[in-house]
Amino acid sequence: MNKISAPLLRISNWDVKMTKRPSLQTERLLLRPFSTGDAKTVQRLANCKEVTSTTLQLPYPYRLHHAEEWIATHQSLYQEKQQVIFAVTLIDTKELVGAIGMRYDKVHENAEIGYWIGHDFWNKGFATEAARAMVEFGFGKMALHRIYAHFMVHNPASGKVMKKLGMQFDGIMREHVKKDGEFIDLHLYSILRKEWQQQYVK
Repeated sequence: MNKISAPLLRISNWDVKMTKRPSLQTERLLLRPFSTGDAKTVQRLANCKEVTSTTLQLPYPYRLHHAEEWIATHQSLYQEKQQVIFAVTLIDTKELVGAIGMRYDKVHENAEIGYWIGHDFWNKGFATEAARAMVEFGFGKMALHRIYAHFMVHNPASGKVMKKLGMQFDGIMREHVKKDGEFIDLHLYSILRKEWQQQYVK
């Protein structure tokens, strides 16, 4: 298994009781809570067929009310220990470029990572950098046992991100989801806490 370098991750506003959402900072990115003021930018970034076609949770067309309603759920989902969702922003310009989240299962101590990046910001490594920060957050602060992710078969670029995180291929869930009227295979990847510890380079 290849060694990987951890991002230069800094965590602010970390509240072990999970009442106040944290922010995560890497070399180029600030992962922060969404605010209502982000809704128009989210709508603009997500209202793109290239983005929605590879993301299960985004409808197309993506309207402003979709963004507003989605952002309004974030605080309660966090407080109820169901999900943590971050706006992916650039440190230098403060520009919002996408979203990343982690849905976790306290009973089984695992979590699923999901993410999307606006089409104009593809191929810049932002998804990998943000996802690596989430893995470190999940294992380092949430004390998770396993983190997993999946991608639709027509989106191999997302699979490359998972491999860069040190995730291993778990298998294919055949025609597991229905998107735009078509049943689609999901490829599942995961990483265990002990595997992350073995790969972690300080």
